[in-house]
Amino acid sequence: MKITTQGNGVQIGNRLEEKIEAKLAKFEKHFGEEGSFNIKIHPERELKKVELTLKIQNRVYRAEARDEEILNAVDRTIDKLESQIRRQKTRIEKQKKDYSFIKDYLRDVVPESDDIEYADDEEKIIIKRKSFELVPMDTDDAILQMEMLGHSFLVYLNAETGNVCVIYRRKDGHYGLIEPTY
Repeated sequence: MKITTQGNGVQIGNRLEEKIEAKLAKFEKHFGEEGSFNIKIHPERELKKVELTLKIQNRVYRAEARDEEILNAVDRTIDKLESQIRRQKTRIEKQKKDYSFIKDYLRDVVPESDDIEYADDEEKIIIKRKSFELVPMDTDDAILQMEMLGHSFLVYLNAETGNVCVIYRRKDGHYGLIEPTY
């Protein structure tokens, strides 16, 4: 993980920086090299204010705390950040439970076997058609639904713009979004 420490009005020595990095090491086992931390420390009257920002993929988590001691403020800030991440995880798990009926349905549906052999010179034809109702959702819900279904893409109606969009999983593990204009 990339860790950037800034001191505005406070000198940050190597020992303090090493202690902060040691406290943030527990995040590295969960996020690996993907995330980056930005720590800002500055005095506010007799207290020290610590602002901690974690950027990982397309998400930003931010927490701040004030204390007389910098390390105490860092500890409180880390606790707040962990709490935010836990709440986010709980929200995602709840959404998975909300859509559990879809998973149950898909588990019960047996895929049809296709006994069609293809020749190179044979004309390709459509052998299966599917229709479904477009449900308005935001991009995060679309990603969650796509992952729960185990698909590599999902067509959905963007609740914010009203446009039909496609979210897809890229080979590098990230996501792509196709937003047509018409």
